[in-house]
Formats: sequence, C-alpha cells, structure tokens
Amino acid sequence: MVLAAGLGKRMLPITETMPKPLVRIAGKTLLDWGLDSLAAAGVTRAVVNVHYLPEQIVAHVAGRKQPAIVISDESESLLNSAGGIVKALPQLGQKPFYILNADTFWIDRNEPNLKRLALAWDASRMDILLMLADLDSATGHSESTDFLVAPDGTLARAAGDPTGLIYAGAAIVHPRIFEGAAPTPHSLNLYFDRAIADGRLFGMKMEGQWITVGTPDAIAPAEAVVAAALAQDA
Repeated sequence: MVLAAGLGKRMLPITETMPKPLVRIAGKTLLDWGLDSLAAAGVTRAVVNVHYLPEQIVAHVAGRKQPAIVISDESESLLNSAGGIVKALPQLGQKPFYILNADTFWIDRNEPNLKRLALAWDASRMDILLMLADLDSATGHSESTDFLVAPDGTLARAAGDPTGLIYAGAAIVHPRIFEGAAPTPHSLNLYFDRAIADGRLFGMKMEGQWITVGTPDAIAPAEAVVAAALAQDA
C-alpha cells in the first residue's frame, strides 16, 4: 500500500499544479522511488491511493510494469493514513503487507531494506513492524525522533528523546489490526499506539541514507545525497 493521497500543502507552490508524489528528485518521482523499492523487494502488485489531482498519478503509473498498480480512489473524501488503508483492504488481501509513504525514500546500502524488513517480520509476535532511521542517516528531517527501541525490538514513543529513531515511512502490518475499522478519516498512529500497548509494535533500523521531502527547500539536499550515493557506487 503506497499512501499517495495527501494534499502536499507544505510543498506549495510546486503542488499548485501537481500532486506531491510526482515531485522529481534526481529525475525520478517520489512515487517511483517507492515503487522501485517495492519492485526490488519482489512485490508484484501495489495499491496506490489518490485524492488530490488524482488523474495525474493515474496517468503516471499507467506505464509501470513492476509492480502492477491498483488505484484506490479517494477523490470524494480524503481518509488520512489509516482510513485510506481500510478502504483499500479488499484489494490488499488477508496477508501481511507493506505500507509506504509516498514522500520519503532511501538509498539502500547492500540488501534492499524492504527485503530485510520482510526477513525480520514475525506474525506470531508482531502486529506492525516499522522501518526506522537514525538522525545521522536522515536528510530533510527537521523534527525530533519518533520511537525508542527496547532490547527485544519492541518500540515505545520517543517523546523527543535524542537517542530515539525516526519512522522511515515504511512498515509491514498484519491486516487483522484493522478488523472492525471503518473507512473514515483516521491516522495510523492510533494503531501504532494500540500495538505499543500490546507489546506488538516492533522496529528494524534501516541501512543506507533516508530522505524525506516535505518542502521545496528539501529538494536540493535530497538530490545532493542521491548524487553522492551514485558517485560512491560508480
């Protein structure tokens, strides 16, 4: 599930004429950075939700071969992160699935981070597994940390603790957490907190560089990090 339905208000004036997921970093849209990561992890089918200027995203992904794209149309009502997933559950099925934010991406170091996330997943212990980044490997992040990781891998809210890690905009979730939920506007944070209370929210620290693009002035630093990573691999 790729969350691409946001309004992108902080990216104005760029988003006056295009949805934020189609903003390009180093010649590739934010949406394609995420979809390419899913393809590299072996994902063959992805649901992309749309709301703002949806026809642009629909047209853009029409040419993709891998993964195959299913559109979840939220044109009538923006459903926030969790509401959009609940609406798309019929297309997502009964097995655990990835969730990706469409405005963050990363440069893998060795093994693709989404493959590492899948290897770390254990449905018997976990309801949600978050990919996490440290502040030193993050570009474009101007806020505090999100989670503290216990020795057993379970997570607690960091409450600004500088030793914490950042939610890197990628996760694996089991659809059972949405049982009984309605496709109305609500946030994934509700489910994170429930999983914390049950001891079933876990985290995995990613490898490589993590990039978030929230405002126009974040584009240049993001492109610099990509260029440096490509030069290192050359």
